[in-house]
Amino acid sequence: MAETSEGLTSTSDPQHVVICGAGVIGSCTAYYLAKRGARVTVVEKTAAACAASGKAGGFLALDWCDGGPLGNLARASFQLHAQLADELDGASYGYRKVDTLSVSIDESARASGRPSAGSSAPEWVTGPAKSAKPIGSTKTTAQVHPELFTKKVLSVAVEKYGAKFMIGEAQELNVELDGLVPRVKGLFVDGELIEADSVVISMGPWSATNKLVSALTTISPLKAHSIVLRPKPEAAITPHALFLTYRTKEGVTMDPEIYPRPTGEVYVCGMSEETTLPSVADQIFPKKQSIAMLQRVAATVSSHLGDAEMVTEQACFLPCSEDSLPVIGKLPNVEGAYVATGHSCWGILNAPATGAALAELITDGVSNTVNLKAFDPARFSKPVSAYFGKSTA
Repeated sequence: MAETSEGLTSTSDPQHVVICGAGVIGSCTAYYLAKRGARVTVVEKTAAACAASGKAGGFLALDWCDGGPLGNLARASFQLHAQLADELDGASYGYRKVDTLSVSIDESARASGRPSAGSSAPEWVTGPAKSAKPIGSTKTTAQVHPELFTKKVLSVAVEKYGAKFMIGEAQELNVELDGLVPRVKGLFVDGELIEADSVVISMGPWSATNKLVSALTTISPLKAHSIVLRPKPEAAITPHALFLTYRTKEGVTMDPEIYPRPTGEVYVCGMSEETTLPSVADQIFPKKQSIAMLQRVAATVSSHLGDAEMVTEQACFLPCSEDSLPVIGKLPNVEGAYVATGHSCWGILNAPATGAALAELITDGVSNTVNLKAFDPARFSKPVSAYFGKSTA
């Protein structure tokens, strides 16, 4: 059964939805809402795709979430990515289908300079790879450049469907408390009220700075590090995504990931930690030790990567929910308030289905793209008194 909500009241004028956050979730939600005829304003404090949406790997998998609540969301979103690539020129934002391998690397083993006989590893894996097994094909795995993808869907929402994008700090919701049920009337941005029929909180780990969200549940930040390399020659690196089981010579086991991109660059990630979330995205800086470890991994896996130019050293924060499932839907006890966060490492994959389903829920009162019941914020529901004291947000 599909997720239901009150939906937008039909009037002669398009209903106004304000979206807080111009990451991949907010941008996809804006795209699908604007495409459905809603009047959309996206509010972003720093810049579009300035946080995890601009620094993620962009790996997409059809069936890796099967067997759990995320399965249907992931499958629907994988298909929507393919549709969007057809509609929006996927090549312009690095969409392509890839083969994906699981590769075991042991630093203590001797590198042969080429994959062992019978191995599925590509020729550019010159390090001590003990085994390489296919875990995804061009039918089941793909990739995008997350920053380019996010900016593309947002730009189409603005330029083709009339959405508005503005830089400003999303502050308190303006909530009317006079009726039987509190109702959103707008959002304060930099101290000024923007009137709205609905507001969507989609600010990644910063979603927890909203009082309605923080009163409902905990969104924890997980800091993730990555590097972007440019090998020479670029053509030596084939489109194979690698998921590593990596053992250092000190005996530490890690799970780094390597994603070659059609831009000729190679993305490497795998070092994460729990630490304090800065108030703004441009105050996030990588740890030198984590970057050095990723460089070491890259050089061990492939001589092509060891000699590559360092393009970017970066870090971002992933939004993690209490039960490891996204929080998508109407906030309980407050009409017109919605949230979409907590996607953890699958935010880029699941953004299109999240945006499409949320757009349906807001405009029609029911989501048909995917059943959102497992992700309903009401699973954390508390009495209305937990949300409102003297404050209206």
